[in-house]
Amino acid sequence: MPQAKTLMIQGTGSGVGKSLLTAALCRIFKKAGWRVAPFKAQNMSNNSFVAAEGGEIARAQAMQAECAGVAPSVHMNPVLLKPHSLTESQVVVQGRALESMPVRDYYRLQKTLFSKVEDSFRYLEKRFDLVIIEGAGSPAEINLRKFDFANMKMARLAQAPVLLAGDIERGGVFASLYGTYALLTRAERRHVKGFIINKFRGEPALLGPGIRYLVNKTRVPFLGTVPYMESLFLDEEDSLDLSSCPQKGGLDVAVCRFSRISNFTDLKPLELESHVKVRYFARAQDFGKPDLVILPGTKSTAVDMEFLRKQGLDRPLRRYVKEGGTLLGICGGFQMLGRVIEDRHGMESSRKRVAGLGLLPVKTFFEPEKVTKKVNALVNIRVNGRRIRENVKGYEIHLGRTTGPKDSNQNEGIIQQRNIFGTYLHGLFENDSFRRKFLGALSGNGHGRDRAHTMSFARAREKSYERIAETVREALDMKKIHAILC
Repeated sequence: MPQAKTLMIQGTGSGVGKSLLTAALCRIFKKAGWRVAPFKAQNMSNNSFVAAEGGEIARAQAMQAECAGVAPSVHMNPVLLKPHSLTESQVVVQGRALESMPVRDYYRLQKTLFSKVEDSFRYLEKRFDLVIIEGAGSPAEINLRKFDFANMKMARLAQAPVLLAGDIERGGVFASLYGTYALLTRAERRHVKGFIINKFRGEPALLGPGIRYLVNKTRVPFLGTVPYMESLFLDEEDSLDLSSCPQKGGLDVAVCRFSRISNFTDLKPLELESHVKVRYFARAQDFGKPDLVILPGTKSTAVDMEFLRKQGLDRPLRRYVKEGGTLLGICGGFQMLGRVIEDRHGMESSRKRVAGLGLLPVKTFFEPEKVTKKVNALVNIRVNGRRIRENVKGYEIHLGRTTGPKDSNQNEGIIQQRNIFGTYLHGLFENDSFRRKFLGALSGNGHGRDRAHTMSFARAREKSYERIAETVREALDMKKIHAILC
């Protein structure tokens, strides 16, 4: 069987747009008739997704797979690092959590991990026409070169031509592109087949002198300038990118911004509703008078439970629900709503036992085995006296077993006590009918406002995929890229 062709997107640093460019190219080549798979050897993100095999991968690779029109697989992101402190991360290998470890121990595993990376790449190589590979950070971190298998080591393994992208939004794009190229070894430079400038606002002709100098200096072709794209309905990979919605008026949804916030994409579908304003708070003085408070997921429930108390947020939360406010906890946020969180094995932190908020009659016990699974659940709740009964789809990613009253079924849908709700389901608001009914009940009507204006979650996501593909296709010299491939 012939091997798949490969193409790799590397960047001058983190956040330059590698994930979006990879996603766009996945869609472009899919529409051209190729069987395409995305691949990232190592990602670092607390924003994850359950793949087809039931394992965990970064949400960015799941999004890229959707752009390629294929089911997300654990082989598309064989190594995922989920940081839960400044020095330690949980290491997920081919979808399964290995253990949490400091960086020095992680570096000792490089040989073993790279063999898994190679296995996953070979798996995709046999099943697709084209594998589009995303690098991580910068290939020019020379102090870490011997530990870096996500960039040039991966390019060598895959025999992949590399397109190097720089972010002009940050300034110094020509220095970044040239400096990155100059710091590569001679053998690594041979992989670099083109430069891309990303996130440009303005008149492209003004870049001409800089582009000509860069090409003359390196003898590497320039492939195009991709404009800055606003109002995309795509998931943020980093919590640093989170910002409150610009909408004014309507329902006020306040989300606690934990120090270890994770899977914040659960809130993305709320942006579809024109009458909903989503804002983030981390201090008691910013609590306000919301219509709904959400405690989202967290990579370290015990640590963020203490964060919540240290910020003085436990008091306004209790007062809020006592006065009839609606509170929803998702995953780690759900665990916090219970009476106690026990971590005897030290799976997430050194805190063996932490008292929860005591707002739901449940207890959570952390165990070594991590739960990652797709879920079809029946939600049967009352919101402001309105019955909502819906079949929903979602997924669970969590450490911990949560137990409660025998008549509650908290692992299937939502557990409720008065106006307090807890769930392990990520992706709950991606279910259009449930989202509209839930928000409609909070609004005081049965359906929610502006229904005709509201697009389905899947349709909104698809429109963004098409938009980034068309924008990138028009911006880049696709004839040159095809020539590089062939």
